[in-house]
Amino acid sequence: MNDEWDIFLAPYEQAVNELKLKLRDLRGQFKKSGQRSPIEYVTGRVKPPASINEKMKRRCIKPERVTQDMEDIAGIRVMCQFVEDIYYVVKLLRKRKDMQVIEERDYIKAQKASGYRSYHIVILYPVQLLNEERHLKVEIQVRTLAMNFWATIEHSLNYKYQGCFPKELEQRLQKSAEIAFALDKEMSSIREEVNEAQSLFDDKQKRLD
Repeated sequence: MNDEWDIFLAPYEQAVNELKLKLRDLRGQFKKSGQRSPIEYVTGRVKPPASINEKMKRRCIKPERVTQDMEDIAGIRVMCQFVEDIYYVVKLLRKRKDMQVIEERDYIKAQKASGYRSYHIVILYPVQLLNEERHLKVEIQVRTLAMNFWATIEHSLNYKYQGCFPKELEQRLQKSAEIAFALDKEMSSIREEVNEAQSLFDDKQKRLD
């Protein structure tokens, strides 16, 4: 069974590795051209078999429909400094010729009830295999560092409570999500000053190097 999973997940591993490389290279292109990159850093993962099985049961997904109905077997996460950067990254992804955007969900303007915020994009990404080209669904989440911090904590707590949070904890999580977003808005209000300061710092580092 492990061999079957390895074979099934191998193309998704390839997709994640290629996309991480491409998006990190995009970040580098901004830096090399002397522009501030909207991408702070990029991570990615392939959902483990246990998580795939759990989601199949929860969503009543048949085995033969997994590749069509499960969008996040391969996942990429793009972290940004500012909310404005998120929408810029989304714009860049829409323009790319090496992927096709097939779905977008804006959980920033319409956050989830829990307080979760992020921008989700589902793409079709072509993977070149030995004897064929396969188009796989990949979910790209674009969020700020503050949104990511909150989501990471919420995910850990969700694992502990299996989605059934005590009422007080649920309310505190919602409140902390609003505080995190207030931080994002405050940072956006001084974005120009932050960018200028970072530019001066980068110039100084280049002279020292």
